[in-house]
Amino acid sequence: MLLLVCVLAANGMAAYAQAGDRAGTTGNGQTLEQKIHRIEEYVEAERIRSQIPGLSLVIVEKGRTVLQKGFGYADLDAEKPVTGNTLFEIGSTTKAFTGLAILQLEKDGLVKRTDDVKKYIPWLELAYKGKPATITLNDLLYHTSGIPAGSIGYIPASDAGNALELTVRTLLSQQLNREPGRAFEYATINYDVLGLVIEKVTKQSFEAYMKQQILEPIGMKDSFAGLQHNPSSEMATGYRLGFMKPRAYTPPVYRGNTPAGYIISNANDIAKWMNTQLGYGTNDKKLIQDSHVPDQSVAPLGDNNYYASGWIIAGQDGNVILHAGANPTFSSFIRMQRNDQLGVAVMANMMSDAASAITQEVMELWKGADVGAPYQIDRMQRLDKVASAIILIAGGLIALFLFLTGRVIRKLARQQRSWTALLGRRLIGFALLLIMSAAGIVLILTLPRILLGGTPWAFIAVWSPPTIMLAVYSLISVFISLFGYGTMLSLTAKTR
Repeated sequence: MLLLVCVLAANGMAAYAQAGDRAGTTGNGQTLEQKIHRIEEYVEAERIRSQIPGLSLVIVEKGRTVLQKGFGYADLDAEKPVTGNTLFEIGSTTKAFTGLAILQLEKDGLVKRTDDVKKYIPWLELAYKGKPATITLNDLLYHTSGIPAGSIGYIPASDAGNALELTVRTLLSQQLNREPGRAFEYATINYDVLGLVIEKVTKQSFEAYMKQQILEPIGMKDSFAGLQHNPSSEMATGYRLGFMKPRAYTPPVYRGNTPAGYIISNANDIAKWMNTQLGYGTNDKKLIQDSHVPDQSVAPLGDNNYYASGWIIAGQDGNVILHAGANPTFSSFIRMQRNDQLGVAVMANMMSDAASAITQEVMELWKGADVGAPYQIDRMQRLDKVASAIILIAGGLIALFLFLTGRVIRKLARQQRSWTALLGRRLIGFALLLIMSAAGIVLILTLPRILLGGTPWAFIAVWSPPTIMLAVYSLISVFISLFGYGTMLSLTAKTR
């Protein structure tokens, strides 16, 4: 468990647009200072409960940054606090940047969103039910391409210059799940295809184009696309839970997934991004507004939520703009309300459901509401606890079977048991033991296919707590040790 509770208030840095406002009162009678104190207490409590090492919060309202604060540590070992300059991978909240780039290229006359993607990537021949399919750039933007959600599991680890093409080429061996344009299915690789389109039409790397044409014009000077070979000293260390505590982890590099999930940014820059989305600090409000126009030609995602160009547009009147982001060791959530000109963003250096829960609760607290009920325990925490319990139980069983096997071997050495032929009941028993052990191991190895639509174990190993794979190895070892013990009993008998 984390041992960080007492020092965090001093570690964080709060930035307020006007210090004099703190003495004023808010709509429900709270002073601004009281409201901020409630938010900070809530965020810190949830961060600790979720075991997140470090977290960055920023709130903008009517074009101003009204609160920015870091909680916990960017690096636990170095006890380096999170500040407004701390850099995080923002996961799938990257998609809105890529979506905006496509709209900008369309404005410049370089692409049309109604074009077949094969106009830009001629070799990308995909099929639905065995027949060639036409996928437009709009289909990719709105996740209506028919590309299966599980395609994320086949994104190759690569830092090569052609990693984006390597990622998109994995689709050539996959069938579409749906007819393009007919239904929503979130598939992160849609935005990697769009990233490759950007490279093809601009003749630049995706990373260079985004830095020069999207991030810098907004004033996001510290932000960039893709992981760097020489990381900035402001880059937070990523963590994942293992045996119920956060552990530093460096996952493989997925450069080919950069357009979908690897913008690197900090609270200072994300404040500028949210203000841009809310109509401040931009010379092209129409382009921003166009990126918020959802695709309502398909069924909603639920509760009148529709997907736009990298954003989910929520609510009856489309007032709420939001998106979540998650990478193996980072998470983020951005939520904005147009009518209040209000935006809240949270970035964390561990994948956690808490990022979205905290963002939504902070928005309500800022508007004067009371603290709601705590969200349910994080999925990664649940998985880690279950996996840790399995490892403990499996370890006990393995030790028992090894002890029993060792006892049989000792009895052989003392001539209390002797080798015997595998006949009759012994043969039947041995066959049943072999079938049971083999079936158990095969079942374990095929669980991703049964429960997760064929997600590869390699993907699970990166995206889940390390205890998951240890639990898998432990269960397989239980069957192996059971088979070993059963084999020794079948092939030996008590000496008469």
